[in-house]
Amino acid sequence: QVQLVESGGGSVQAGGSLRLSCVTSRVTYSSNCMGWFRQVLGKEREGVAAVSPGSGSTYYADSVKGRFTISRDNAENTVYLQMNSLKPEDTAMYYCAAGGCSVGWHLVREYNFWGQGTQVTVST
Repeated sequence: QVQLVESGGGSVQAGGSLRLSCVTSRVTYSSNCMGWFRQVLGKEREGVAAVSPGSGSTYYADSVKGRFTISRDNAENTVYLQMNSLKPEDTAMYYCAAGGCSVGWHLVREYNFWGQGTQVTVST
């Protein structure tokens, strides 16, 4: 059974920073595109960032470019999402996912495995 375990969410004031972590198995980590998505209650889940296996190409939503950075730690099978200059509109449940990037890294349907989510709340 594939498991993705997120951590690092919390509450922060606007302008602050948080770092999310997602740990998974070696097989899942090395063979899948790893993505971060977020969802606000009542809205669709949206892609935030992703990193491909092998080359490590990164992808970002326009809304987070220049503020968020996705990275990998190959030794720890962990993907990180460093979030800086946080805004109230970044408030959401953040999910780690494993799947494919070839068709569209931001497409929910491309990801087969999901973590349980970690809440990020940004206050003014």
